[in-house]
Amino acid sequence: MTSLKAFAEIVGTDYAMIGADTAKWAQDWTGAYSGAPGVVLRPADTAQVSAILRKASELRLSVIPVSGNTGLVGGTHAPGGVLLSLDRMNTIREVNPRARTAVVEAGVILSALHEAADDHELIFPLTFGAHGSAMIGGVLSTNAGGSNVLRYGNTRDLCLGIEAVLADGRVVDLMSAVHKDNSGLDLRDLLIGAEGQLGVITAAVMKLYPKPRAYATAMLAVPALGPALDLLNRLQDATGGAVEAFEYMPRNYIQTHLDRIEGARPPFDEMHDVNILVELGATADRDADPGPDGKPPIMALLERELEAMLEAGTLLDAVIAQNEAQRREMWARREAAAELTFWRKPYIDTDVAVPLDRVETFLEQANTRIAAKDPEAEPFYIAHLGDGNVHYGCYVSDPSPAHKDAIIAIVEDVVAELGGSFSAEHGVGQSKLATMRRRKDPVALDMMRRIKHALDSQGILNPGKTIPD
Repeated sequence: MTSLKAFAEIVGTDYAMIGADTAKWAQDWTGAYSGAPGVVLRPADTAQVSAILRKASELRLSVIPVSGNTGLVGGTHAPGGVLLSLDRMNTIREVNPRARTAVVEAGVILSALHEAADDHELIFPLTFGAHGSAMIGGVLSTNAGGSNVLRYGNTRDLCLGIEAVLADGRVVDLMSAVHKDNSGLDLRDLLIGAEGQLGVITAAVMKLYPKPRAYATAMLAVPALGPALDLLNRLQDATGGAVEAFEYMPRNYIQTHLDRIEGARPPFDEMHDVNILVELGATADRDADPGPDGKPPIMALLERELEAMLEAGTLLDAVIAQNEAQRREMWARREAAAELTFWRKPYIDTDVAVPLDRVETFLEQANTRIAAKDPEAEPFYIAHLGDGNVHYGCYVSDPSPAHKDAIIAIVEDVVAELGGSFSAEHGVGQSKLATMRRRKDPVALDMMRRIKHALDSQGILNPGKTIPD
């Protein structure tokens, strides 16, 4: 009670929430982690975040930061704890069109930044299914990826400067908008992707990019993933790297979309095993201005390349979006992934990355080995094929933790053999702690623990997550 009063004096009684008022934060998006926090604090600015952490440090209370609560790995699970919500810190302080930057607070919703950039004919390119609720602090803390990593990179690549509050309440101001800074260790990149272990991110300087003046978007059917990679390379070469997205959806994903989404339509007249969503973006007049036929050159280029592949037999079918409504329909199919995945239980979800030319091998080996362990298992996955990130999962016959862990270990084995990573873009949180213990280089883990202790000696920032004890 004493600590609640102290925190309420910092944020105001209306923003120190207990009991039923914390229900919004009591469960993660997947439903795998539930338990009401003891108190939810909703600070208005960095000064209040600093005061909260000073008080928490004094009282030795753990603090778990949360943004949009759209994570998939239990990174904000805080039963009975102090949950620090950044949702009120939602100001876009500045959009600078000439420098192509935006200064934003941690609680800015991703779609709000999209809209602010669009007002200046610019884009903030990070996007994924939860763009209407995910917040900047969260995407920075997990180094989120999404569908456009192929062209623009992960969140870390989109951030120039950062502001964060350390465990003892000190504020580190790295809010520079420069593109080159070799003045010592890169503390910005250390904080990005740390999942709140080293500090609470409160603001950032983000990069903006020219808004494509024309898109060429298509659904493609190819015989296998090998020819799909050949197609990607061919389009990259032909466009000078203008491929914005290259997303893989197998047959059972398409079928599930048709079965579960009202009004859904198949991408082709017949079903195919390998379905690809490709999007090209054109910013230059020469690629975007419509020709005599009314089509932008970028679309004509895509048509030519696809026609050549159809004639060669390396492409089975293709449908090119002729307007924005058709483009949005194609993207809606892909962005329904989370909804299509988590409706059945028990489900095992992984988020792995392998070299681009080994995605097909990974899927073949993972499917084969899991079938030998659990003949009733049903794989269900999609992939950001352009960057080698596979969201591989399966519905298993046995919900026991031991069985689930055995299936995950199989996936880990295949990933390790192919030189990949067991965590691509969702973070580690709680769900991958066992994998971290098994698979992360011991020296790397020791370095992480030392850094954590140096910046948070009491271990009050998001304990029990990311870095295994």
